[in-house]
Amino acid sequence: MNLAALKLAMVGALALLLITVASVWKVQDWRYGKQLAEQAGLHQNDLIAISNAAAAQIRTDQDKRLALEQRLSASDQSHHETLTNAQKDQARLRDRLATADLRLSVLLDATDSAGGCAVSAGTGAGGVVHGGARARLDPAHAQRIIGITDAGDQGLIALAACQAYVRELQK
Repeated sequence: MNLAALKLAMVGALALLLITVASVWKVQDWRYGKQLAEQAGLHQNDLIAISNAAAAQIRTDQDKRLALEQRLSASDQSHHETLTNAQKDQARLRDRLATADLRLSVLLDATDSAGGCAVSAGTGAGGVVHGGARARLDPAHAQRIIGITDAGDQGLIALAACQAYVRELQK
């Protein structure tokens, strides 16, 4: 074999080796490309499933929040109505006291001799007061008592509203 033939054989072998390496490289590229595409598709499906689950959870939470807001709104309206009614009742009572249409009185303890109070013991035979001896309160004192009961009523209504609010939150 001469040197030119040897060089030609070497160049041929090298060319064959390069062609083989390039083809193996290309086949590996196709195979790995296909695997990567499959993994990307699976990953995309997982992301879609996670996204759908998160969206469903958000919708559920929003529905719960909306239902809670509606219940709290109804409770607030009920509280406002109760408070308004109590305030109207107290205003009517104050007006009746102011116009002397109504008078407050207290029962006297007829057995208490330590009081030393000289209040008349009873009404005449034509009176409609039942029970023991009563004393009529001064209208100014009656107004203050009504103011105190008004504040107490408002406090009880506010307490009931707070309790209803907590009950709604715990549902």
